[in-house]
Amino acid sequence: MGNVINLNRFRKRAEREASAKQADANRTKFGRTKAERSSEEARADKAKAHLDQHQLEQHQIDREEQP
Repeated sequence: MGNVINLNRFRKRAEREASAKQADANRTKFGRTKAERSSEEARADKAKAHLDQHQLEQHQIDREEQP
């Protein structure tokens, strides 16, 4: 007859590993300081404003298409 295996040990180890993976994912997703978040938000706002400033208005596009 084979050896007796305690399946609870394997189940608990798998749960611990899954929990560790989830914790690592949460650290990378939410683990930024307030200064980093505000800096990134300011950078995104500035890029959006820069892009909006260079966007052509619809009436300008219509005028350019007419011969």
